[in-house]
Amino acid sequence: MKKNKLKNIKLFNKEELINKIRSIASQGWHKSVKFTIDARNDSAVGNTLENLLGISENNLPIPNAREWELKGQRLQTSSLITLKHIEPSPTGAHIVSNMLLPKYGWPHKKAGLTYPDSEC
Repeated sequence: MKKNKLKNIKLFNKEELINKIRSIASQGWHKSVKFTIDARNDSAVGNTLENLLGISENNLPIPNAREWELKGQRLQTSSLITLKHIEPSPTGAHIVSNMLLPKYGWPHKKAGLTYPDSEC
């Protein structure tokens, strides 16, 4: 039996979402819902915010709070925030990894150390 991923999605109107985020922020620091050692590109901030809002992690290509896609970021980070990420069709052709990254990408700062030399 397939589990309906849309069944447990929490929906907020704009005012409810703003009030809930303000309430969460006023409580101060929150412990991460993910166990992280030294990985800082681990989505723990976003997962923790979703958890505090009562939003189940679903990995669906839809906004996670009705009309809004929530984004979180650690202080003192140089990482970029992805605002839109859609694999071009046909997805089976792996256009991003086979064509776009080799031509337009740049080496990952840990390429050759943590990742293979070819990591973009």
